[in-house]
Amino acid sequence: MGLLWLLSAGLIALDGFDFFIIGVALPFLRQDFGLSVAAVGAVAAAALVGALVGSLTLGPITDRVGRQRMLVVDILLFVVATAGTALAWNAASLIAFRFLVGVAIGADYPISVAYITENVPARYRGRLVIGAFAFQAVGALLGAVTGVVVLHLCRALYADPEPMAIHYAWRWMLGVGVALALGVAAVRLAIRLESPRYHISRGEYEAASAAASQLLGEAIAITPDLEPPVNPEPIAYRTLFSPSHRRSTVLASVPWFLQDIATYGIGIFTPVIIAMLAFSTDIDPIVKEINAARGAALVDVFLLVGFLCAVGLVDRLGRIGLQIIGFGGMACGLLILAASALAPERSGTEAALVVAGFLVFNLMMNAGPNSTTFLLSGEVFPTAIRATGAGFAAAVAKAGAVLGAFGLPIVTQTWGLPLVLVGIALLCGLAAALTHRYRPETESPGLAIPPTDDCLGPG
Repeated sequence: MGLLWLLSAGLIALDGFDFFIIGVALPFLRQDFGLSVAAVGAVAAAALVGALVGSLTLGPITDRVGRQRMLVVDILLFVVATAGTALAWNAASLIAFRFLVGVAIGADYPISVAYITENVPARYRGRLVIGAFAFQAVGALLGAVTGVVVLHLCRALYADPEPMAIHYAWRWMLGVGVALALGVAAVRLAIRLESPRYHISRGEYEAASAAASQLLGEAIAITPDLEPPVNPEPIAYRTLFSPSHRRSTVLASVPWFLQDIATYGIGIFTPVIIAMLAFSTDIDPIVKEINAARGAALVDVFLLVGFLCAVGLVDRLGRIGLQIIGFGGMACGLLILAASALAPERSGTEAALVVAGFLVFNLMMNAGPNSTTFLLSGEVFPTAIRATGAGFAAAVAKAGAVLGAFGLPIVTQTWGLPLVLVGIALLCGLAAALTHRYRPETESPGLAIPPTDDCLGPG
């Protein structure tokens, strides 16, 4: 079970790495390719648009051809596309390859959540799904460390480090992602196990028995008597809006959409925002970016702490309660960040508010919505349409991510960063209200969502 969990967690870690490292690389990319503000937003948003397309199109394909096969296709696409970003020759090629990186990342959301949900015992499901998603924070932290190390090497190796950093540092940063992707590909190619529950949903009992025997390490015979066949549901998006699934679809997708406006809008530009708020008067641009990356690494530690809190609290507070509390905490963190703009420049108060705001935001985001939205997307839909439903929810979420990543630089230039932060805090409040409104009718807001159908194994 541990290897299966790691198989899904690997590309989630790569998602976190890519999510962070592009923020460190953007200031150098902007100068190397002469990017306008709109082009910077396009580079940041390209992977998110790709993720939207990958989630929306490859979720139903996963329900048709199987989880394991798509896990392999997905990582191979990621390796090729990541290598392309490191070798990009102009802004257009970079945007195209980052779009393909996003397709692979977006596809992995429905594939991974379906694969883990169907292959682990029900009593461990919440903690293991969130634990796999926690690797997004591990990847983000690794991205921060990579950025700091690369920039330090530039300063140490070259008498005039700024031109080298502008033209090559960002390629080295993205190249590390290629090496990591090859490692994840090796793990995925070594493990060939389809979900037994997927075979059962298709009435393939012989294949389900073989897969279950491999999964549990003992001979398992699955028959229609033990696992009665279910009426197959059409694998189409219109099914998600039928009366029996409409409420679940709204719960799984709309709060996630609002959360990703905040998560990606703030997260991708964390180093940039920290530089604007706390290091705006640094003269040396490389020193400024190193300090910003260090600050981002510090606050990203709390991404991981937040996931660990979610693992410990998800079965106590329930998915819904944890999501509502988390959205409230995110709003508080954003308001603290907005307040930092009122403090005197270069003062201890300004720096303290910036750090405190990011710590609260990252901690509560990952202790709540960034964990629970991913988990809910795999739990509220039955097996036959699980990847389709999770893919649709992830696609809607990535639409929010695109809006946040592409729109933040433009809106900030017009309205100013403090006002934008207050606006995003209000969106978090709206997401909390919608989570309460569309919670399962049979459960109170603080209870866990019961699985729509159980996975194999003791549970």
